[in-house]
Amino acid sequence: MKITQSRFALLILAFFLFVGSAFSQSAQADIETLKKSAPKVFIDCGWCDIEYIKTEITFVNYVRDRKEAEVHILITTQATGSGGVEYTLAFSGQNGFSDLDDTLKYFSKTTDTDDETRKGLVKTIKMGLMAYVAKTPIASRIAVSYTEEQGLQAVADKWKSWVFSLSANGYFYGEKSYRYQSITGNFSANRVTPDIKIKLGLSANYYYSRYDYSGEIIDNDRESYSFSGLVVKSLDEHWSVGGFLNASSSTYSNIQLNVSPAPAVEFDVFPYSQSTRRQLRFLYWAAFSMTRYRQETIYFKTQENLLKESLAISLTVKEKWGSISAQLTGSHYFHDFSKNYLDLNATIQFNILKGLNASVYAGGSRIHDQLALVKGDLTLEDVILQRRQLETSYSYYLMFGLSYTFGSIYTNVVNPRFGSSTGSSGIIIIN
Repeated sequence: MKITQSRFALLILAFFLFVGSAFSQSAQADIETLKKSAPKVFIDCGWCDIEYIKTEITFVNYVRDRKEAEVHILITTQATGSGGVEYTLAFSGQNGFSDLDDTLKYFSKTTDTDDETRKGLVKTIKMGLMAYVAKTPIASRIAVSYTEEQGLQAVADKWKSWVFSLSANGYFYGEKSYRYQSITGNFSANRVTPDIKIKLGLSANYYYSRYDYSGEIIDNDRESYSFSGLVVKSLDEHWSVGGFLNASSSTYSNIQLNVSPAPAVEFDVFPYSQSTRRQLRFLYWAAFSMTRYRQETIYFKTQENLLKESLAISLTVKEKWGSISAQLTGSHYFHDFSKNYLDLNATIQFNILKGLNASVYAGGSRIHDQLALVKGDLTLEDVILQRRQLETSYSYYLMFGLSYTFGSIYTNVVNPRFGSSTGSSGIIIIN
């Protein structure tokens, strides 16, 4: 059979397509084989954009259980003086990489968008993963590049580390028999350096609601204003000294004006440089409280000047096994030690075993220092609408949860169709 020139060309093209397809399938198979040997990673971060991280970092295997991981990445945060965020990324090796740990930091600016922040986090995660990837066969597919920036110069800070913020919010809601409105405004000025921390804030709040019940009109409004000032001087990695200055006015609390200057000292058992992972702080302050009341109190006072002292003990621990955050605060007035206050609150999140996690949020207060309570009986409207503070000797709250997850340990695939909801298949949650 005679083969024309065009048929011959088609045969040659088909041959190369077949060889190319076979080569492509072989290359893809090689990549998949390498991917199976890549490090298993668990990202311990409840607020991170995990799907974006999986999309941008494809040279590792993501697992949903920390105990299956070879690299556990714990991401913790704390606010910076400029209004940004300091992200601490603790890389812990396990299951074959137990001798390899590292800690990296990433700083976002207050003007960064969410997209800029997640890109910065991804870049930092990539850098931290290189030490683990280098010990696996998939390292042969990794390329490292360096971009040199020209003409970088130190820039003088004309603001001298001061950061200012101004905000206002309004909310309005209404229906036939009810309407509600709230207006809030806030201003802050902060300056934070390694040696000194200054935080100043002003706020104003106004709330109004109106009820129409069977033709009877019930109005309710509350307003409050406050100023807070804090100055802290760093002494060393454990000690700090400073002071507070607070001023407030509130219709709900029966305060016409309260001004309270308070010198303070703090000691942290752990170095402040480890504050995103662990803290055990003892904070003591003594305040001179000058108060004018809107109405006469149950103690027949319209104004008084009092001295009080307070001590707060705060514990924060964030590790691979979970986290603990607790604070115990106590205070009393010197003129009458029976006028005191004690508060304890705690949050515990614990990884009990593979796939099983528990969380507890609890707190309680012993209250014997309500000096501003209005004399006389309150009306039913005052109680229901919370126009005035009520007398009490205690308060408490409790919330707990238990979750169990099972199934495939791998979570590499990202599928954004119909949103990011995960459904409930294979997940048991008890609250």
